Amino acid sequence: MTLTRRNAILACTAALAATTATAQTAAEWQPTKTLKLIVPYPPGGSSDIIARSISQPLSELLKQTVIVENKPGANGNLGADFVAKAEPDGYTMLLCDVGALAISPSVYTRLAFDPSKDLRGVTMLAYSPHLLVVHPSVKANNLKELIALSKTADLNFAVTATGSAPHLAGVALERASGARWQYIPYKGGVTAIQDTVAGQTQVLMNGMLATLPQVQNGKLKVLGVSKSTRMPLIGDVPTIAEQGVPGYESGTWQGILLPRGTPEAVVQRLNKALITAIRSPDIRSRLAGQGAEVVTMTPTEQDQFFAKERARWASVVKAANIKLD
Repeated sequence: MTLTRRNAILACTAALAATTATAQTAAEWQPTKTLKLIVPYPPGGSSDIIARSISQPLSELLKQTVIVENKPGANGNLGADFVAKAEPDGYTMLLCDVGALAISPSVYTRLAFDPSKDLRGVTMLAYSPHLLVVHPSVKANNLKELIALSKTADLNFAVTATGSAPHLAGVALERASGARWQYIPYKGGVTAIQDTVAGQTQVLMNGMLATLPQVQNGKLKVLGVSKSTRMPLIGDVPTIAEQGVPGYESGTWQGILLPRGTPEAVVQRLNKALITAIRSPDIRSRLAGQGAEVVTMTPTEQDQFFAKERARWASVVKAANIKLD
């Protein structure tokens, strides 16, 4: 055997061994202690609903306890910062509105962390379009009537937090349609919904998952959905795009992120387990019945989505001149 041929065989053998070892490592990673799903918002919102839906099946798949821990504050940034600074070992996961997280670098002049550099994607879990709803006393039954009313009456628009995805969705709609309203910030979607139900605010845009129950029980009136096509669950409700705002689309994208530096084997193991959990017939059916679609991604696809959302909303923030310290 020539030296060249021998070296080639040895190189191929080494490469095969390395590939096999990597595949085995990815398959063999097994958590040995409790895992945490950090939700950076108050209980009851879309991210919290998703987290509590998957915690038990995820626990069964990983053969370890999975607990949901709410760490609200600063439009989700306190909880996100907590995860960004956590040990990159897979035991502390962030479950949040990935689109909202992508907005933060544009809205806040100072962040304690950089979402793009300090966090990495694992998978998206679900998409829930925003519903445009009003208090039943508001004399408008469609977007056109609401726009006209907003020019003659004082309308308070409840937002889950200044700089949140629903806030910017409202800003984008206001700028595109010529509507006028006053934004009232809250510390989460639950309180924003509660005050709109009570009539203290008149208009709200929020994720369908958390808002639809109040529409179904008659406490809120829905005028439009922020998806490119109508939702089968509420097929008689027109999209905002249909009502004179072509191309309009927004919503909440619940997904999982980990601290940057988490080993690839851990990321891939969690990606597989999370996708299996969220795609289970029971959870998929339950979420569909509440207006959320199961949407999953590879870690790379989620990172690419994050980058596109960051660029998309940066232009809206700049045009509206929204800045927070």
